[in-house]
Amino acid sequence: MIAVLFAILTALSNGSASVLQRRAALEVPHTEAMRVSLIGHLLRQKVWLAGIALVIVAAVCQAVALATGPISVVQPIFVIELPATLLLAGFMMRARLPRTVWLGVAAVTAGLALGMASAAPGGGSNSVHGAGWVPALILTGVFEALLIAGALATRGDVRAALLATAAACAYALTAALMKDAMARLDGGGGAGALFSAWQLYATAVAGVGALFLLQNALQAGTLVAVQPCLTLGDALISVLYGVTLFGEDLRTGWWVLPELLALGLIAAGCVELARSPLASGNATAPARARRVD
Repeated sequence: MIAVLFAILTALSNGSASVLQRRAALEVPHTEAMRVSLIGHLLRQKVWLAGIALVIVAAVCQAVALATGPISVVQPIFVIELPATLLLAGFMMRARLPRTVWLGVAAVTAGLALGMASAAPGGGSNSVHGAGWVPALILTGVFEALLIAGALATRGDVRAALLATAAACAYALTAALMKDAMARLDGGGGAGALFSAWQLYATAVAGVGALFLLQNALQAGTLVAVQPCLTLGDALISVLYGVTLFGEDLRTGWWVLPELLALGLIAAGCVELARSPLASGNATAPARARRVD
């Protein structure tokens, strides 16, 4: 229950941060794409700094969640971040939520419930044994390089989707590294073992890389292109890390059918919710978030 509670708090913080960062990214010139100077532009915006503050809160909550529960349980819960944020934004802005938003919320919620019930994730260890990180880091690096290369060769929503997937992979890697690092703290070594573990510093590097990729994804295209790839990518890749690195269990066989249905519901709900004006932080915006080429 502690892991689930802090996973929900993480989702709320991350979802709110994503909307704030999207608003800030819209003010950055397209010529700054994939440049370090992009961060310099964002640092001068209070909206972006508020989003970063929420990212820090989310990181603390995520660390607690991962230290107390399997990664294949914690990370998929984050799919609720967008619907929860839109409901909160609608309440705070006193904006009437259209029927499509409620349908999107219902689809994501039902998809998460169906997916968790069907897959029944659990088991596994709290740390990675042996040299398990070596092939995982190599394959992750190759996958990230292919996604970034594909993004650089495209523009608009295709680039945004590829960069969002790369960001999702980096966030999933951050979670896996964080869980392994926190295991050192729980293993009896105390703070000394935690701060001497390479996983802790690799977590920071992966997190910064994920943040950079996400800012570029948000700047490259619409939230409709970014959010589904970010949400589903993070959940699926995290589950993959949980199974391969931590030995966590998932149901297979005919259970795959309702699991695929759950993914479809979540994807459809995320697309519908990302089209909402509230997702761009503007209650009076048109039905689709404006595109940035």
